[in-house]
Amino acid sequence: MSSMLSALSQWFVNPRRNPLARLHMQTISSRLRKYGLRYDDLYDPKHDLDIKEALERLPREVVDARHQRLKRAMDLSMKHQYLSDDLQARQTPFRGYLSDMLDLRSGSCKVVTEKDICPDLFRETAMEGQMAGSFKSN
Repeated sequence: MSSMLSALSQWFVNPRRNPLARLHMQTISSRLRKYGLRYDDLYDPKHDLDIKEALERLPREVVDARHQRLKRAMDLSMKHQYLSDDLQARQTPFRGYLSDMLDLRSGSCKVVTEKDICPDLFRETAMEGQMAGSFKSN
């Protein structure tokens, strides 16, 4: 009985199998793209101490990029505007940066280095800095 419930719950949340989960994921993705956010940006470090510790373990550049995305999103929201279409197309809302650090926190992961956790994150952070420079406030 429990394996049947487990299989049902896995099907229910899997966007590849469940059309409702796929629709939900697409909706969340479009809303995050409008403001240039990632899903991991929505976690509040004041609410969850594991998130706070994971953010402290991340490289400074990654945390700075997170803060820049949050500031840009608040600015756009207050102005009742969205990112331009070309910047929205470049966004990667479900590219995570906290999950590896949270695995380290729970102890379920082997000891790894920063290069193992985020090999492309530094390059991506530099690209986001260039995009933020191209964002013009009205």
